[in-house]
Amino acid sequence: MTVPAEPNRTLSVSRLISAPPERVFRMFSTAEHLDAWWGPDGFTNETHEMDFSVGGLWRYTMHGPDGKDWPNWIRYREISPPTRLVYDHGGEIDEPRHFEGVISFEAEGDKTRVTLSLVFPTAEARDATLKFGAVEGGNQTLAKLDAYLGTYLGTQVG
Repeated sequence: MTVPAEPNRTLSVSRLISAPPERVFRMFSTAEHLDAWWGPDGFTNETHEMDFSVGGLWRYTMHGPDGKDWPNWIRYREISPPTRLVYDHGGEIDEPRHFEGVISFEAEGDKTRVTLSLVFPTAEARDATLKFGAVEGGNQTLAKLDAYLGTYLGTQVG
């Protein structure tokens, strides 16, 4: 992804995660991990298929706290462990992408700065997503990742 010509099309959230980049990146690579933490508070995931490779597809449903189901798909465009993921993200499988996502993983000592950036086709699409609560949802998602990593690493030996 290049830096968009119009910054008003981009939404970003960032968090310092209490684990090194290799471990944090691994949490994005399997349905087992993603289903445990991906999404805002109160949401759960159900993965239908996942191929974590360039060109591969992750198709899942987010179940909202209100009982509503949100179909999603992610098509991986770049996988560069442990520093970067780039993907297209959409809703129903036959719909075009809603936005391009870029996740960067930057070491800060023994921790990782995770930055999630979404680039929308228009400023209006970005603004609609902001009104939907995307920044708070993104912050909650990264907090859930941090908490999951703490629990997951706590159960690992060595």
